[in-house]
Amino acid sequence: MADTSFLTWPFFEERHRAHAEALEAWCAAHLPVDHGDVDAACKGLVAALGAGGWLQPTGAAADERLDVRTLCLTRETLARHDGLADFSFAMQGLGMGAVSLFGTEAQRDWLARTRSGTAISGFALTEPGAGSDVAQTATTAVRGQGGWVLNGEKTYISNGGIADVYVIIARTGEAPGAKGLSAFLLPADTPGLRVIDRIEVMAPHPLAHLGLSDVLLPEGALIGRPGEGFKIAMSVLDVFRSTVGAAALGFARRALDEALARAGRERVGGGRLTDYQMVQGHLADMALQIDAAALLIYRAAWAKDMGQPRISREAAMAKLYATEAAQKVIDMAVQLHGGDGVRHGFAVESLYREIRALRIYEGASDVQRVVIARSILG
Repeated sequence: MADTSFLTWPFFEERHRAHAEALEAWCAAHLPVDHGDVDAACKGLVAALGAGGWLQPTGAAADERLDVRTLCLTRETLARHDGLADFSFAMQGLGMGAVSLFGTEAQRDWLARTRSGTAISGFALTEPGAGSDVAQTATTAVRGQGGWVLNGEKTYISNGGIADVYVIIARTGEAPGAKGLSAFLLPADTPGLRVIDRIEVMAPHPLAHLGLSDVLLPEGALIGRPGEGFKIAMSVLDVFRSTVGAAALGFARRALDEALARAGRERVGGGRLTDYQMVQGHLADMALQIDAAALLIYRAAWAKDMGQPRISREAAMAKLYATEAAQKVIDMAVQLHGGDGVRHGFAVESLYREIRALRIYEGASDVQRVVIARSILG
């Protein structure tokens, strides 16, 4: 059982503790699920999470703020039980983040569906030539035919191929670089949108390379104002970047639990692994990194919930440290398992594959270092 003493920290209110306890019980009863058919598993998870009411925190009414602490607690808990469950929850929030923060009343009809689990969302930002540098976005949106005509490609799009709706960032040309981008709401059944290829990765998730050929969207598909796309995308990441760290924290807590159980029962030289000071040292380092990550994550989430307009520095620190630390914690858990650590069917082997992508998506680790450096250099 993972350590939950952190819930007594002053970052949390009683409602957060009640949420974590109830979700833990739900996870114990419903997770993990069979990952044999990843698309079917994700669709089933979204439906189940929606039916249980667990997707409600992924969106907010026009007069409300997203509760980042609840988002982080949910991702941490789900990730500890099932990485695909965490993914399914997270994408409902990230996919509709722009609508939560900037959407019109009409656009919020989609938000009601994604929060109930009756529709799946995706966030189409990355392109073949524009990954970490969003300013290089090449997909275009041109006014015409009473709306906007979009052309281009997006890749590594989570929920690509199974989403019902996407938020897409495209170049509208109000200014060079980042200032010439806009955000649009794109239903998946819009003519001209196609799946070029499905992308298989080491920890299976639904990912796709998407193509847009003369995709016609009405004027009402525009989120915010023309030229605000970069601001909207960064505002979404400002909220959800901390939650990536929370997912990594969940993976790390599970890895420590598995390592403690293994070392406690593994017999070596007439004793147990836990009798050896070197093993004790490794376990101590793992616990230290987990607590340090949790402090950074929930500091960032608390700051946002308290009304701090931007938490770019805090969120970057949380994501960077938590994902890098989780990689180390999981690697040590694999080491303490010996040969079984790299054997299919063991939790630590799955965690080893799950954690690696978190150091890349929503801003790779080196990008987070740049964000932090710029903040301290003024």
